[in-house]
Amino acid sequence: MTTFDLRTLRLRSGDQARERVEVELEPLVLGGQTYAPRPNPAPAELTVTRASSGTVLELALDVSLEGPCFRCLADAELPLSLRLREYEDTKPDADEMRTEYLEDDRLDVSSWARDAIALALPDQILCRPACAGLCPVCGKDLNDEPHEHVEERTDPRWEKLSQLQRET
Repeated sequence: MTTFDLRTLRLRSGDQARERVEVELEPLVLGGQTYAPRPNPAPAELTVTRASSGTVLELALDVSLEGPCFRCLADAELPLSLRLREYEDTKPDADEMRTEYLEDDRLDVSSWARDAIALALPDQILCRPACAGLCPVCGKDLNDEPHEHVEERTDPRWEKLSQLQRET
């Protein structure tokens, strides 16, 4: 877990500091599949701006998630370019003026990045935008072998109903 101690910066009101940090990221598990972040640890730039009313935290991070495609199970890579911002009031009186990633001037950079990655994910991680997926009948990859099955299979439990339908 990557944390950053803001006390090391010694900022006064109006000051700003930029720091390079290496963010350790845990793999994400979606739909029972594991997606590994690359590179890991990921290089990031943390900017801390001290204002008279509080602290503005910014994190710039480029990372990719690698894992199986949701449709065809081939290798997929999802590049993400994250630009994050949080604010912590000097004297917070409500939860809305606090960031959950800062406690006792220690910023939990790993949790902040993990949550941002999870929020930036699309509905499905695909190997390509037009992935055809797997054939529901034979299981072949429709991207490599596009085909159709001409024979319609009837569930044997419905056979008697099909016979009655043909008789009428």
